[in-house]
Amino acid sequence: MPSVFIKTYGCQMNERDSEAVLAQLAARGYSLAANESDADVILLNTCSVRDMAEQKAIGKMRALVGSTRRHRPGTVLGFLGCMAQARGGEIPNQVPGVRLVLGTQKFHRAGEYLDTLLSEPSKTVVDIAEEAGSASAIREHLSPSGAGSGGVTAFVSIMQGCNQHCTFCIVPQTRGEERSRGIDEILEECRELVANGVREITFLGQIVTSFGRRSMAERDGKSPFVQLLEAAHEIEGLDRLRFTSPHPKGYGDDLVEAYSRFPKLCPHAHLPLQSGSDRILRAMHRGYTTERYLSIVHKLRQARPGIGLGTDLIVGFPGETEEDFEQTLALAREVEFDQAYIFKYSPRRDTKAASMPDQVPEEVRNDRNQRLLTLVNEIGDRKYRALVNQTVEILVEGPSRKNPARLEGRTGCNKIVILEGDQRHIGERLPVRIVRHGSFTLYGDPAILGLDEA
Repeated sequence: MPSVFIKTYGCQMNERDSEAVLAQLAARGYSLAANESDADVILLNTCSVRDMAEQKAIGKMRALVGSTRRHRPGTVLGFLGCMAQARGGEIPNQVPGVRLVLGTQKFHRAGEYLDTLLSEPSKTVVDIAEEAGSASAIREHLSPSGAGSGGVTAFVSIMQGCNQHCTFCIVPQTRGEERSRGIDEILEECRELVANGVREITFLGQIVTSFGRRSMAERDGKSPFVQLLEAAHEIEGLDRLRFTSPHPKGYGDDLVEAYSRFPKLCPHAHLPLQSGSDRILRAMHRGYTTERYLSIVHKLRQARPGIGLGTDLIVGFPGETEEDFEQTLALAREVEFDQAYIFKYSPRRDTKAASMPDQVPEEVRNDRNQRLLTLVNEIGDRKYRALVNQTVEILVEGPSRKNPARLEGRTGCNKIVILEGDQRHIGERLPVRIVRHGSFTLYGDPAILGLDEA
């Protein structure tokens, strides 16, 4: 029985893709290796959004080629996902020893290809072709209870692809055009997960709020995505709903209203801003202004007071001046994000931004990255400190990733809480008294009374 190990670089969508591949392989009789040194098959699922992720994965694979040749010469090595899609047939030449290159619409073919490669040691497979219906192929879960350390949370992929074509982003090339699954099919997967212990489901898509936009009609003024939320909200036994990653253009009044209508929809919105400069937003082809963005923030906070807001920010985009960057700082101060992922602009081949004039020097990007990070950390520290001695409700997800002797959960607003507790609390919603805070982490003790949302 061959064993397989997958290492994932990138976002939650990459993690979900890896889980689905592992589940498919397990169903074919493959065992799941605890580490790469015990595996007959080692696959790297790699994001292409940033060059650093690609270079890290290539370096890792070259090391694996050397070590497996010395110690496990029959090991099959391969790349999955966005980098595989973007580079295709270049990879076996760039990293001799790689025998499988599987694109983003071919994850469900992994089993049949690996069976072939294990039986034919001289063969190499590269498949990055488009395939109709591939969006519905990512539905298997590793265990009946889905993802998450305690089987309490699960990711459900509802669509693939992106039509936005931001000038800095390679995703439309690596994931293809938008393709959505059917609502009934998604709900069936959700019900199966809930029946097996899942209490929180996160819907995934490149621009998740674009779900069904090309294939389904609005109904009673509700977009297909809000129709899906409404239907999922009725699933008995499901406690929480989340979604990622949206685009500001998807926050119509129907979605904003959903935050006040659906108690199970967590009071958290990840709202990628990218820049606080309208001039840079136009150059990025983002499709909104800072005024429009701020109006969405205002509406969300009116619809769900206390809602947690996260964002993505890019510094050093081509042509970004100090004035543009100061506008980003100013908007971050105004919104006061609970969380923010900050990225230094990374040129990606085959994107318009890579060939734009006025590329910002690396040292300037580094400086702006540090200044913005300092501001975001200051705001986060203030917000997290304010929760000390407050009582919050969390869903206990499982053992802490850093210290398995403790438990870990999240508030509805997506703040991580670490606490002492018994394993029997996994899957429960508990009131917790916050006793201290760290860097974007809260520490608490189980409380008996009080449920102030955080």
